Amino acid sequence: MAAVIVNYNAGAHLVACVASLKTAGVRKIVVSDNESTDGSIASLTAADPEVSLVRTGGNLGYGSAANSGAANRGAANLGEGALAPEFLLICNPDTVFHPESIAEMASALDSHPKAGVVGPRIDTPKGEVYPSARTFPNVTDSIGHGFLGIFWRNNPWSRRYLMTDRSMDRPSVVDWVSGSCMFTRRKAFDEIGGFDESFFMYAEDVDLCRRLAEKGWETLYAPSARVTHAQGVSSARHPYRMIVAHHRSLLRFASLTADRPRDRALLPVVAAGLALRAAILAAGRAVGDRRGK
Repeated sequence: MAAVIVNYNAGAHLVACVASLKTAGVRKIVVSDNESTDGSIASLTAADPEVSLVRTGGNLGYGSAANSGAANRGAANLGEGALAPEFLLICNPDTVFHPESIAEMASALDSHPKAGVVGPRIDTPKGEVYPSARTFPNVTDSIGHGFLGIFWRNNPWSRRYLMTDRSMDRPSVVDWVSGSCMFTRRKAFDEIGGFDESFFMYAEDVDLCRRLAEKGWETLYAPSARVTHAQGVSSARHPYRMIVAHHRSLLRFASLTADRPRDRALLPVVAAGLALRAAILAAGRAVGDRRGK
């Protein structure tokens, strides 16, 4: 198996991520770097010169960098050409893997031949379970979660979308799992062409699982595999840009999945609603920033 870590100014988190992967048994690791400027690559090279590096040449976004790493485009140490393991892990640089996590995810895919991807249980640094396994959002849940979730986090639409009423301790087949850690079957990943690179950040994970499902592949959630995710280490550097990127990706996903005439007719309304939601979140962030000064 092999791992691709997408890095953008993750600092010391990157070195910790690589070390945890090696402890978990991963030996072939590619870091796909989106032109970091924080010294994280130099720190990694000093700590572990065996790790292969793909330089994307700019901040291309998560999916594009993940694809570059999976294809091993211009990587040092491994030579040109796609990595060709049976299983391919794709993850954020601010993740830390428990020692048994990789073996547990590999076992899950071995036990389910129809599964194309599996996601682990993801914990916050405080030990809280992050809702990493979710349902495909329908229009009602998207509106309820998207707007009411800003002010009323435990609303029924968010609970259904985030699956928070279900036990996160049981393995199950789910609609999609967080792209912060995806353990994929390489055959399935290649069959759909990897991530859709039109998504800069966000929604590329739900889109990938959606396209896998269209090809007959299942997505698994395996809570016996444990990963701790710091969350937002890179995006926190550009919060307003990330708010815009997030909502652009949501609109992109809505456009791709609007199959019925009624859904396509609603796209202008969806676009206006997403613009309003982005403005609310940006305003809230600005107020918070001013209070923090």
